[in-house]
Amino acid sequence: MNDVIIDPGFGFGKTVEQNYEMVDRLSDFSIFGKPIFVGVSRKSMIRLKYGESTEQTLKGTVEVNRQLLQNGADILRV
Repeated sequence: MNDVIIDPGFGFGKTVEQNYEMVDRLSDFSIFGKPIFVGVSRKSMIRLKYGESTEQTLKGTVEVNRQLLQNGADILRV
């Protein structure tokens, strides 16, 4: 089973608060021993926290991706 990755599914029926909790607790998914794939680029969770402008959204995406990498993400979808 080398072709399996974990995608926690940011968005997809979660509240903004739940999404940011998942950012903070992403390392919990490491129990599966598989690469963790994340995609938050241009998600509403970014716009709602960082602002609607393109510059604010880009800065927010970079910041959240940095946090995700620090918390165990292996693959970023951007």
